[in-house]
Amino acid sequence: MRKSGKPTLRTISEITGFAVTTVSRALGNAPQISLETRERVHAVAAQIGYLPDRAAQRLKTGKTNVIGILLDPHEEILGYGISIMHGLAKALKDTAYHLIVTPNFINGSNVEAVRYLVRNGMVDGLLFSRTEPFDPRVRLLLESGFPFVTHGRTEFMVDHPFVDYDNFSFAYEATKRLVERGRRKPMIILPPRRLTFSQHLLHGFMTAVREAGVDYEVPEEIDLDCPVEQIRDYMSRRAAQPGSPDGFACGGEVSALATITGMGDNGLTLGVEYDVVAKRTSKLLSQIQPKVETIYEDLTDTGERMGHVLLACIAGDQAAEKQVLLKPEFSFEKL
Repeated sequence: MRKSGKPTLRTISEITGFAVTTVSRALGNAPQISLETRERVHAVAAQIGYLPDRAAQRLKTGKTNVIGILLDPHEEILGYGISIMHGLAKALKDTAYHLIVTPNFINGSNVEAVRYLVRNGMVDGLLFSRTEPFDPRVRLLLESGFPFVTHGRTEFMVDHPFVDYDNFSFAYEATKRLVERGRRKPMIILPPRRLTFSQHLLHGFMTAVREAGVDYEVPEEIDLDCPVEQIRDYMSRRAAQPGSPDGFACGGEVSALATITGMGDNGLTLGVEYDVVAKRTSKLLSQIQPKVETIYEDLTDTGERMGHVLLACIAGDQAAEKQVLLKPEFSFEKL
């Protein structure tokens, strides 16, 4: 009968009959150890509640077996944090890595948070989003040679690992669809202009309206970071003015709902006087506003891919794909 107390490598060794060194390498998923042995060791470790001594590991290997993520609130994107974390958990399953979350305040780049984590050796790699064209966090990590992956791109001449959604294609296809539905003055609400994906959205939108030769509108008073009531109030005021837009490309479900409510304040009906095409990251919009056509962004897949890319970066895998651009998923019905 095993002794009470914190389980150790020796505890697993006594139960399985494997040497302590074999147990240690199996827990680290060393390829030299057979799959059968690794599965047996992991199963026993889980059964007895074994947890590695991280302080000892760090002294021995120089690694923490911890990955850090700077997580934004992203109120515009429903379920952002949960979906990204779910994907990351899938990527890190059956690895030695654990995840720590650091809040990333929405109005700044939080370069000091990155500097603190790197300087103090608290993580082996970092993940973060809301990139800027010349993001100071990316500059710092490139100069430090520290493993990281961004959710979003930059404009640095030096390539760096990223997983991104093709926001140009989203905005282009959404706007093109509005024109196909007979709308003659589309509008798009952009993220804050300092963010790289704001440029991608604007480029896609402008390409579509210029190809179609239609009028357009890009509001300066609001962006996707604005509170929902501010977006609604703006839309309500604008709908009451002459020459108001009749088609809306919305970068998320929250802005789409705010737009619909603001238009409804003026007695305008979705699918009659105006149309909306929105980015969808959950099932909410489709359930409560089925007349809104949507283009899907799979954030769980994004998180999983970010995790796999970061693991490859930490391992120094030169052959792994480290720049991933995810295409929008849409299937509009024929008009």
